[in-house]
Amino acid sequence: MYALIVLLALSLFGTLAIGFYFDMFPMHDKVRAARWLKGTLSLNVLTFIGAMLGIVLLGMNEVLAEAGAAGPAVISDGLGLALIGIGIPTGLAAIGAGIAVGPVGAASLAIISEKPEMFGRTLIYLGLAEGIAIYGLVVTILLLGKIG
Repeated sequence: MYALIVLLALSLFGTLAIGFYFDMFPMHDKVRAARWLKGTLSLNVLTFIGAMLGIVLLGMNEVLAEAGAAGPAVISDGLGLALIGIGIPTGLAAIGAGIAVGPVGAASLAIISEKPEMFGRTLIYLGLAEGIAIYGLVVTILLLGKIG
């Protein structure tokens, strides 16, 4: 189990190291750089996904083995899957908000540097992008009320 967590950490650090390497020493040959980057990042993503699946599958076995010793507060498989399903809207909404805030924030900074009086309008658009995460949180809270 710990080996898989180390594998995940190495995969993440490898991806970050590739980013820092290309930031410090950019390749001028675009075709070679794209081929090298594509292969390396594909390997990192596959390693990351494989380690995550391993942690889920091996971790599930350890958790189920300890369920009898937990006493009266045992969570059934159905309730555990329901809780995972309830957490998915918040996770996806947070990812969507992160994807939306990046370009909106960059555009907001660009327009504010040219016209400072546009600050209020840009905050509205940034708030709309952040609202996506809040909607996911509200859906999760509503779904949690259904199983309780």
